[in-house]
Amino acid sequence: MDSGGGGIKAGDEKSPLETGDGNQHHQHHNQFFQHPLKMVLLFAAVALSCLVLYHSAYPFQFFPSSYNPSSAAANLSSPVKHKEDSDLESVLKKASTADKTVILTTLNEAWAVQNSVFDIFLESFRIGNGTSRFLKHLVVIALDQKAYARCSAVHPHCYSLSTDGIDFSGEAVFMTQNYLKMMWRRIDFLGTVLDLGYNFVFTDADIMWFRDPFQHFYGDADFQIACDYFKGSSSDLNNYPNGGFNYVKSNTRTTHFYRFWYTSREKYPDKHDQDVLNMIKRDPYLNKIGLYIRFLDTRFYGGFCEPSRDFNEVCTMHANCCVGLENKIHDLRIMLEDWRKYKSLPPNQRALNRLSWRVPQDCRTSFKTLHEPKKNETQKTKS
Repeated sequence: MDSGGGGIKAGDEKSPLETGDGNQHHQHHNQFFQHPLKMVLLFAAVALSCLVLYHSAYPFQFFPSSYNPSSAAANLSSPVKHKEDSDLESVLKKASTADKTVILTTLNEAWAVQNSVFDIFLESFRIGNGTSRFLKHLVVIALDQKAYARCSAVHPHCYSLSTDGIDFSGEAVFMTQNYLKMMWRRIDFLGTVLDLGYNFVFTDADIMWFRDPFQHFYGDADFQIACDYFKGSSSDLNNYPNGGFNYVKSNTRTTHFYRFWYTSREKYPDKHDQDVLNMIKRDPYLNKIGLYIRFLDTRFYGGFCEPSRDFNEVCTMHANCCVGLENKIHDLRIMLEDWRKYKSLPPNQRALNRLSWRVPQDCRTSFKTLHEPKKNETQKTKS
């Protein structure tokens, strides 16, 4: 209220008797109350007008006292925590190390059935050098209910990840639509793990664990990833990454990176996560957020594309550059046989490093067939 005399003071208002004919006012007063509908409408209009004016002056009065408009706007770009996240966090907490690190793999029915990839994967931990201790930190992400049931029967840490309208139970043939959806669902899920504050080693289930892989990780990297082919330097962006094995620390840089990676699928349709990563690894955005990437040497983290040559140094071996579930199973079994043979040797003979992998076999043929030009394409080239 203005105290300088411009306002209306108490006692300044004059009663109707002082403003004119009292009888005339009395007549109007009686006429008005003879129409109660008019009275109700008038009061309603006045009340509504007051409410609108009040709300415009105090727009947050009717929200809870804890409501903060600035934080609400910020939450538009922040992950929303759902019940599924709480269930996931419970599983992660039980499996994590003291510094909130977990080992993750994904599994569907085709890979989970008895004597398939999953059994071979678990066996590698048991026969590796000091790798059985990592099983208590392994969380298996089951992509369908049968995979979840099988996991629960043989392993303590399983999480059921459902995807509405998509059946991931069968073999996802390389580069089919189901395969692409499965790969991108994985990237989306791993971003959620980072949002929850957990570091992780992600490993495909067709990767055999023979030694502690942590011993060769880089302490300064946010995101480090295995390669199909390693060019000799861990910082060389010309390395061709393989999304089947990576170690990621949870921080602001990596959470932003995984969101960027996932949304980049729209820019590169019909590409899988690995190809898209290869396309965005030089994007200025990664420099902007300060992401530090390192590529892992195939000397320690090998695969069928480029095997680890030294049995005395190998940590993991991946059945990459391979198409077809049966081909993978065949060659992975031979790989475990080769490792058992190495472990059975006396220490002095192991040191000589005279053994070599007998794989890939069926996988080499399958991958070569995949990349061979079709007959009509070959004829066009010759003509």
